[in-house]
Amino acid sequence: MEEMWFCFMVVCVIIMVGWSINVEGLGVNWGTQATHQLKPDMVVEMIKDNGIEKVKLFDADAVTLSAISGSGLEVMVAIPNVQLADMTDYDRARQWVRKNVTSYSFKGGVNIKYVAVGNEPFLKSYNNSFLNVTLPALQNIQNALNEAGLGDTVKATVPLNADVYESPMGNAVPSAGIFRPDISDLMTQIVQFLNQNGAPFTVNIYPFLSLYGNDDFPFDYAFFDGAANPINDNGIQYTNVFYANFDTLVSALKAVGYGDMPILVGEVGWPTDGDKNANIANALRFYNGLLPRLAANKGTPLRPGFIEVYLFGLIDEDAKSIAPGNFERHWGIFRYDGKPKFPLDLSGQGQNKLLVGAQNVYYLDPKWCMFNPDAQNLSRLADNINYACTFADCTALGYGSSCSNLDANGNASYAFNMYYQVENQNDMACNFEGLAKITTQNISTPTCNFMIQINPSSSSSLMPSLMGLFFITLSMIIFL
Repeated sequence: MEEMWFCFMVVCVIIMVGWSINVEGLGVNWGTQATHQLKPDMVVEMIKDNGIEKVKLFDADAVTLSAISGSGLEVMVAIPNVQLADMTDYDRARQWVRKNVTSYSFKGGVNIKYVAVGNEPFLKSYNNSFLNVTLPALQNIQNALNEAGLGDTVKATVPLNADVYESPMGNAVPSAGIFRPDISDLMTQIVQFLNQNGAPFTVNIYPFLSLYGNDDFPFDYAFFDGAANPINDNGIQYTNVFYANFDTLVSALKAVGYGDMPILVGEVGWPTDGDKNANIANALRFYNGLLPRLAANKGTPLRPGFIEVYLFGLIDEDAKSIAPGNFERHWGIFRYDGKPKFPLDLSGQGQNKLLVGAQNVYYLDPKWCMFNPDAQNLSRLADNINYACTFADCTALGYGSSCSNLDANGNASYAFNMYYQVENQNDMACNFEGLAKITTQNISTPTCNFMIQINPSSSSSLMPSLMGLFFITLSMIIFL
């Protein structure tokens, strides 16, 4: 009997260890701007296989939410910026809540905890396009949630870029943080409304962007393993920009009377391509510094304790806008096909629980499109490369990126192959006026991967279950 009890306790310990393999409450951003998406149910399984408990979406897509239904994952759904103006009409806001929140609020449905009203709507690059609609949309969505009886469990928030606050010139320390003067009154109203409804302030913090385009920024300060010259803020030593940025927000909130408001980090991560500082080594250095600090629950100097964080992002998105930079398509901790990019330990505790890739992913045939060395007329080569890169992702060819060391023929081959794969290896997609040809020989180099795209018609785990349900239903009908 004692032996059985001992075995039972061992099993319980193993199960509990399995339950706590990750940083407490760790979330991830699941973006879907890709030419070839993994099936949503496959992604849900991958998320669960990695012990991730929370998912932040950028919309409220019905197919995605159906795949999440019953998974137990905590979810943040979102209203894109282009829909904010619609949400200033209360009836439209009520309809949105009814369709995208209430309809999933049943036992075994979707555990929706937050509604993201817009995404970084006050970026200066938007030229105030969403300045007058964000707060009314936020108010209407939260009020509609309250009216539906969901306001106690579902909170509306606005994911904001860290550029909504700053430290004044001449006193650039976290304790001097204030909201950006041009939107200070609006930010104060938003903070007051969030506080009134018990909602968190959501901020996206990107240490990588501190380095991007700024060669004078101290490189090590973007990471967590020590900076040569820490910032001294009234005796507090800041050795990394993440903590300094976070505490600048804490000070900005304190300046408007809400210093204790909960803060949720909606996005934080490091890209792996598309810039000289965007690579796997730097990404791994960043995450291996961030995750142990989150796991320790020590917080920052001005906000000790647990910090709720969503990593950005889950999977690379080859159709994202590259207006901010070529790195935009390479934020994933997983590649386009759900394979881990690096051996990342999400526990932050040295448990060696490394990333688990997507299962049952099928690819197109092992064929590539390459520059035809026998081509005679090269006068149209540049135009054809530009055409390919207009409709496919060529960001890896940029300066400092993984494929930047290819020669002219290699550049052409990379561009042609990316287009060929986007077009599902259609033979006509590898012609380019006679400048390209199909090959069955892998033309990748040690540093540059010439990809084969996933098969868009491959079945996923959802399909058999749906088909099984169909036949069960059919058999019941026949039996009746």
